[in-house]
Amino acid sequence: MASLKHVIPFDKDAIEPCETVASDPAAVDRPYQARSWRHFQKAERGATAGIWEAEAHLERIDCGYDELCHILEGSVRLTNVAGDSRTFGPGDSFVVAAGFKGIWENLTPVRKVFFILV
Repeated sequence: MASLKHVIPFDKDAIEPCETVASDPAAVDRPYQARSWRHFQKAERGATAGIWEAEAHLERIDCGYDELCHILEGSVRLTNVAGDSRTFGPGDSFVVAAGFKGIWENLTPVRKVFFILV
């Protein structure tokens, strides 16, 4: 099979996941575990892309980067500091732009494709 040098499939089994636990009570409602498969990284350009999944949780965020999200499974609700919110589910795509302050809430376990620019 020929290799496409500049085409990077997001095959889940192709790389080991990076596992993290968020437990800072100032940021999260309860500790939660997340896994991400970082299929594409260009540190010199501030770019990272892959797949992320985590269990249900609520997290207070102050976003210092731009992130494109495409929800594969589950649902999330984003609420800004003014209290405005929007819920996204499977098939939805959106960008959380740098400067967003508010709450990211996984209403269910969530799996998403992401692309981050710092």
